Amino acid sequence: MLKTIRTFLLVLSLHPLFAQTTPPEQHLGFPLGSKFAFHSQILQYFTLLQAQNPDRTKLVQYGTTNEGRPLMIAFVSSPENIGKLEAIRLNHLKSIGLIEGKPDASVPPIVWLSYNVHGNESVSANTSMRVLYELLNKQNPLTQEFLKNMVIMIDPCINPDGYERYTQWYNRVQNAVPDVTPFALEHDEPWPGGRFNHYLFDLNRDWAWQTQKETQERIVLYNQWMPHFHADFHEMGSSRSYYFPPAARPFHKDITAWQRQFNDIIGEYCKKYFDKNNWTYFTKYNYDLFYPSYGDTWPTVNGAVGVTYEQGGGGRAGLGIERKEEHDTLTLSDRIAHHYATSLATLEAVLSQKEKMVSEFIKFHESATKAPLGNFKTYLVKTNGREERIRSFGSWLDKQGIAYGIAGKSMNTKGTELTNSSEESVKIENNDLIISAYQPKSNLLRVLFEPKPVLEDSVTYDVTSWGLSYIFGLKAYGLKEKLVPAKYSAETIKNTVPGFPVYAYVAQWSEVADVVFLAELLKNGFLVKTSNIPFEIEHVSFGAGALIITKKGNERADFDKQVTTIATKHFVKLTPVKTGMVTSGADFGDDHVPAINAPKVVAVSGEGISPTSFGAVWHYFEKQINYPVTIVNATRLLTLPWSEIEVLILPDGKYGDIIGEKQLEAMHNWIKAGGRLIAMESATDAFLNKPGFNLSRKYSEKKKDADFFKKYGDQEREGASDSSPGSMFQLTMDDTHPLSFGCGKTYTTIVRDAYEREFLRDGWNVGYLTEAGYKAGFVGNKMTGKLKNTLILGVQEIGDGKIIYMMDDPVFRAMLYEGKILFANAVFR
Repeated sequence: MLKTIRTFLLVLSLHPLFAQTTPPEQHLGFPLGSKFAFHSQILQYFTLLQAQNPDRTKLVQYGTTNEGRPLMIAFVSSPENIGKLEAIRLNHLKSIGLIEGKPDASVPPIVWLSYNVHGNESVSANTSMRVLYELLNKQNPLTQEFLKNMVIMIDPCINPDGYERYTQWYNRVQNAVPDVTPFALEHDEPWPGGRFNHYLFDLNRDWAWQTQKETQERIVLYNQWMPHFHADFHEMGSSRSYYFPPAARPFHKDITAWQRQFNDIIGEYCKKYFDKNNWTYFTKYNYDLFYPSYGDTWPTVNGAVGVTYEQGGGGRAGLGIERKEEHDTLTLSDRIAHHYATSLATLEAVLSQKEKMVSEFIKFHESATKAPLGNFKTYLVKTNGREERIRSFGSWLDKQGIAYGIAGKSMNTKGTELTNSSEESVKIENNDLIISAYQPKSNLLRVLFEPKPVLEDSVTYDVTSWGLSYIFGLKAYGLKEKLVPAKYSAETIKNTVPGFPVYAYVAQWSEVADVVFLAELLKNGFLVKTSNIPFEIEHVSFGAGALIITKKGNERADFDKQVTTIATKHFVKLTPVKTGMVTSGADFGDDHVPAINAPKVVAVSGEGISPTSFGAVWHYFEKQINYPVTIVNATRLLTLPWSEIEVLILPDGKYGDIIGEKQLEAMHNWIKAGGRLIAMESATDAFLNKPGFNLSRKYSEKKKDADFFKKYGDQEREGASDSSPGSMFQLTMDDTHPLSFGCGKTYTTIVRDAYEREFLRDGWNVGYLTEAGYKAGFVGNKMTGKLKNTLILGVQEIGDGKIIYMMDDPVFRAMLYEGKILFANAVFR
């Protein structure tokens, strides 16, 4: 379809009426800002302008969304630069050492403008049309100067699925004359809102982890271009004004002096536009540069100057909203004008520092390659027994553009174990992973590996610890010596049908690949058993949770071929055995070796449920383990056909108006009959001190007199003192319980709240925090006590079923490798 549109518009552009660049209003058929343009209209406009200006514009599709919408980017520059675009790219990458060779020409600044990462912050995509038009407007001497001196990349909409969810809803419900009353329907966006992508992930938090399709495809292009500057355009609450840099504290300590300085320069250029028009704005507040997974921070740790712009209005303002406090009505046209002004101010600022912008970028990468910062010159990741996890980690490093290899030989050295910062003697094995700090992406590597980031200010609103050894559950060391890695190639797993009669195939349970393997076996009707205790058979040891696929119960002619083919497909190593009698542990017919059912899984969604918590569950089943999940609206809880459901998942949310006495009774009866209920985070509140459920809250100390005499001006810091935006904690686990299988005696997670749960008096306290649970990240002084000696993961058996209490989300943002295994235990075991 897009190809047909391009052909039509190319022919159309040759007509005399279209000889000049068409303004947005003429293309849309309505004044820009008087209505939200649909995503398809925006892409059609970009395609039209490319057809009208083929010498100054190049339009590239770099991917598609989950719902099939194109992800597009426009390159805009002078005819000379567009004519040698690939040469500019290659010279640029050579200048920073990402490809071999010396550049044969200088490179202009490359500026990437990203609009609409949050779908309902919809002014951005509409602004992009005005920005593109003005850049191609030959009557504007300023923008023509931009084109002569830089390559500009415009992504009109990073999140088309979310954008369309919002704009289609708004265009359906708006009044003929927009109703500016704040409580009108058109300002009351329904659940789940347009902020998120199809799977309800926040794409602005996904830059480092790259769990989402849109992010993965965008960053392939980003790494091919490595822009000098990246701007991310957002909206915030409708009562607020406009934010532009300088950014707020905390800054990550490794942000360079130049990056900090240019933050100030950007602010000066933005200020000129806003002061001239008497527009209100603020700087140095709220929007910090710390967590390295945003659209400003991830580019920053990659050497660019990354900035965020925030316009008041997101998700609420519609075409106009009355703001009594400000004595005005904020319109879409106003919001477009503000984002347009900062877009031009950005380009002016870059133009004013064009030589330094390029030279500082080269310096950043040269220093990283020749004299990397930090104490560690090499990172060592132990691989023994974790080959599949290393494969996953290596794939993630590839997405980041970080080079790595293997040791290639055995040796002894000293290193700092990254989760406890202790110096230890380390034996390096031949196949251990080696990541040298001497590479262009060294700064990104160092920031993402750091176990305890230095936080200069406690007022921050997202995760404050993210060390890769925690995220992937790997043993990693920082070494002070420089090691040169040998070439890495992932271990090949090829299972073949053995030349003897097989009694059963056995697989370990320790990797996400094992979960995917199990899911496919169950979907294909295989009987899969599991041992609830460790065992040894034919001189091979297996941990508790190992998968056992016996010939008995799987009578099919091609049994061996099917099992080995599925295992090979998912990189799972099988051990074929000739007998069901073990050397130690439980024989395969023992009660300790139960069958794993193929459960009918239902997840609750809808009003009151956290969209991102639900989205993480949805994405887990559909994109990570490929197992069917049925989604139901929370209002259906009373009328569900309970006998058809084996597993019910309640994501984080406010269930006060959803689960009443009748729903609790229905759930209790269903669990008693064999159902398995998984209650996550705030969903556990619904079961506190309720008959038949053993969950209770810990006793909290009474407030002291001093707590009542707080300073009004300290309220933000007071709030921080009772928070944990996202810190690393280590749970003590009962490794004999099936919920912990594959995770071991400890499990590291990102704690974001304290639920203060008592230990279960009648049930299994599987995962809990002790006095020594804290590992890294900011935790307020009032929160600290709440995160000690408290239950996080518990299982209560009720009749033939059970309820699993999770005061932590193991699939949060799809970040935690071992969390995916833990969640599978809750679903399948």
